[in-house]
Amino acid sequence: MKIHKILLATKYAILGFFAFMVSTNSFAQESQGATSATIDEITVTARRVAENLQDVPVAISAFTGEVLERRQITSTDDLGKITPNLEFTNNAPLAGNNASSQVFIRGIGQVDPSSNVDPGVGLYIDDVYIGRSVGGTMELRDIANIQVLRGPQGTLFGRNTIGGAVLLTTTQPGDDFKSSVRAGLGSDSLWELFLATDMPVSDNFKTRFTIGTKRQDGYVTRVNDGTDLGDTDNWTATAKFLFTPSDNLQLKVNLDYTEVDENGVPLVFAAARDNSPFGARASALAGCPGAMFPPPSIPQNIDDPRCFNEFQNKGKYRNNGTNSLTSSLENWGISLHIQYDYSDLLIFKSITSYRELKWRGIRDADNTPLAILHTDYSSDGDQMSQEFQALYEADRLTGVVGLYYFEEDIADILTVTLGIRDSLDSDNNDFQNDNWAIFTQWNYDFSENLSGTAGVRYTKENKGSIPDQFNYATPNVKYLEKKLYEQEYSATTISASVNYRWNDRVMTYASYSEGFKGGGFNSHFNGPASAEALRNFFEFDEETAETIELGFKSDLLDDRLRLNGAIFRTDYTDLQFIFRVGVAPYLLNAGEAEIQGAELELTWAPNESWLIEAGLGLLDDSIESVSTDFLALGAVTAVTTENTLPYTPDMQANLGIGYYFDMNNMQFAPRIDISYRDETFFDTSNTKEIAQLDTVTTVDASLSIDPYNSNWRLVLGVNNATDEEYPIAGNSSLTTGSGYAEIAYARPRWYFATLNYDF
Repeated sequence: MKIHKILLATKYAILGFFAFMVSTNSFAQESQGATSATIDEITVTARRVAENLQDVPVAISAFTGEVLERRQITSTDDLGKITPNLEFTNNAPLAGNNASSQVFIRGIGQVDPSSNVDPGVGLYIDDVYIGRSVGGTMELRDIANIQVLRGPQGTLFGRNTIGGAVLLTTTQPGDDFKSSVRAGLGSDSLWELFLATDMPVSDNFKTRFTIGTKRQDGYVTRVNDGTDLGDTDNWTATAKFLFTPSDNLQLKVNLDYTEVDENGVPLVFAAARDNSPFGARASALAGCPGAMFPPPSIPQNIDDPRCFNEFQNKGKYRNNGTNSLTSSLENWGISLHIQYDYSDLLIFKSITSYRELKWRGIRDADNTPLAILHTDYSSDGDQMSQEFQALYEADRLTGVVGLYYFEEDIADILTVTLGIRDSLDSDNNDFQNDNWAIFTQWNYDFSENLSGTAGVRYTKENKGSIPDQFNYATPNVKYLEKKLYEQEYSATTISASVNYRWNDRVMTYASYSEGFKGGGFNSHFNGPASAEALRNFFEFDEETAETIELGFKSDLLDDRLRLNGAIFRTDYTDLQFIFRVGVAPYLLNAGEAEIQGAELELTWAPNESWLIEAGLGLLDDSIESVSTDFLALGAVTAVTTENTLPYTPDMQANLGIGYYFDMNNMQFAPRIDISYRDETFFDTSNTKEIAQLDTVTTVDASLSIDPYNSNWRLVLGVNNATDEEYPIAGNSSLTTGSGYAEIAYARPRWYFATLNYDF
């Protein structure tokens, strides 16, 4: 297969790099005649201390706010365009909310957005963990930098970073009074506005305030009423206060607020199962000629809106549903960051945060005029976290010791229309989760060239669920006894690495890391649960990953070429696969997988005029085993050892080329960014009806105009310039009684113009 050959070649290339460095140092000797076209040093915090990206033995993609802007990365779900082996998309199946996120790094993540399920990639904003996947898709408005850490980060970042972590750092208050405004117009009635102001009160008290909004029409049209889906309508505001009462004490307070009110997700009809029971009953009740229930029978050759069949498919950008839709979100938080420099060697940090998240998503899952399956999901929750760190930094020894506590309380109200019933189902739950951890990691320089790092973390968590599930026709008959169910989980995760700096230009490393994602309770029973069902299906355990990695980081050609790479192998155990009992989806620990792959990233400034940025990600995954224990209990899964993991393309690549030239006292910067992705499945069942079955290549282009001695800059651009039609997410229930599948496509080509002005 192509992927095996490419992956093998890449492995040998990187291993050859190691061997070459052992045999000679001449490769990276400094050259004379350096130009001004050097590559900037990037500071990262992957080991909880500020370090040069090129010194850290972790596979990291790091982007400054300037890089994100020039590469047209305006929201978190754009990050996969420029990051090897990262898949970041929204439209999670059950949520029905545009802000929901599905994040996978190196093939590990989670598709279920329910509050009882933890994400597999940790998202942090200014060192504060964001506990839920809904809200993960957001605008990038005031970003200083983003770091994508690939591989398990269980030692320093804890549970739910089994695939990796995405760290967002916002811009902090500046020393001078200044403001900047960004205004944009574009296709689909796009308009956006962002204003940021630094207002220093004194030398030791500084503030920063921002407000931003964006609106854009949707690109999927509802046939019955003309409503546009996939629209954007949001606004955010932030306030930051930085107080330094003394040289060794710093206090920061960050506040943020986001509000979203949109029409609904851009999902459309993908497929209908012939003679599905739900479809047959709904078709018969609607008057579809020849439809019967029971037995289930639906005419497949009749183009009639009363019939549940393939004629309900109205195209990639037309939705045939009639159920009411909505997508709304309110998200706010406050955090207090305290840093006390006890001495030149010892620093103490405290990070305290509180956040509230409230959202709603109403979804017409079958995307037809019939009531096959509809969901109305409302969630209202809060989280609190506290982290203490002690950082030690001497000439040869650097380390961190930390204590972390997190708790959350979420109330979910989920109302489900099941086409086989005359009344609605309730799927309500209250979730009460808390966990604490203690961790430490130390790095020791054995010599000027050789360093080693080791770390360990112990985590203990308690998860609780209070289900309130019933049929509205008989609300007193509970599917589960309404009470608090609790379960404790604990894990010890370790990491270790050794790195060798051959000279000022090249560093190589080898590492081992572990991570785990918490277990929990299934909450989608749609009938009275027996004692056996509770025993077998109610609870699922954590899943774990262990990764071995070899990598290198290099700055070559007098700092005009940066080339970083890694190869890795991950053993992924106790996978939380989705099984179904009837139409209900349950997460169960039912498999083991192996993932191996490679990454390369390049930044090259050959001269003052050209800038080339590129990335390559390769993955080769195999599901080693799937448990059959649940099948005898009535659970069904379409996953076999022949399947591939979701959101795990064999190859992913990106290339950005920018050119800078001067004319008429202005600098012009035309640019093109190309992103490539191999065939990708969106569920563990590898359902072809909702998959991206062809390779996809997208092109974004822009032109930046920046006059000399002026405070403004104009950017003209086009996104998806070749008007590629390709899916980005999907959900299938074809194997159940509901028998539907839904899919979402990317927005077609659109244009924009953005004006930036500083004053």
